[in-house]
Amino acid sequence: MKIINIKYLIMTLALAAISFNCSNDDDFTPPNNGGGNNEPDFSGVYAQQDQMGRPAVNTVFVSSGSKNMFNTTIPTQQNAAFQSMFQTNLEALSPAFANPGDMNALGQDSAAFTTLLATDVLNLSLDGETTFYNPNSGALLTGRALTDDVITVELLLIFGGEDFTENPTLSNDNVDANDKPFLTSFPYLASPW
Repeated sequence: MKIINIKYLIMTLALAAISFNCSNDDDFTPPNNGGGNNEPDFSGVYAQQDQMGRPAVNTVFVSSGSKNMFNTTIPTQQNAAFQSMFQTNLEALSPAFANPGDMNALGQDSAAFTTLLATDVLNLSLDGETTFYNPNSGALLTGRALTDDVITVELLLIFGGEDFTENPTLSNDNVDANDKPFLTSFPYLASPW
């Protein structure tokens, strides 16, 4: 039986608090562009401020002093710039990667897994199932469907070990569905509250 270090538990609880700290401010009034209507003004120069191909990866693995740099680094340069930081943070966070040779359910050790994660893009299979993870087919990281439980899959890959059974209390966010049903036709997203 593995004993979870209290430091890992505190870090996980802090991550959960940060990840689920949301505002209920969903009122948006577009700026007036001077033309007498409330159309958004798209003139000017824009700069990328954030990116999140895989939800929570940036939040968990990029050290606080490097967040802005990660958010503005193009994906083709992210691996070289951030993989070693990701690996250091993964090994400090997860008891499933505490020992050399430890692997996750993808068969990846900490170096291989963080090489995958450090390039923050959403992978897509052009000839297979589109899913973040389907336990029935074994498809993994081949895209993302609206109903995919992305955070639980990420927690399983980080904490679940080789067969998703290690650290069960850290491997599930216990949010198994959207709070409202998705639509069956375009735009598919659930209606807003």
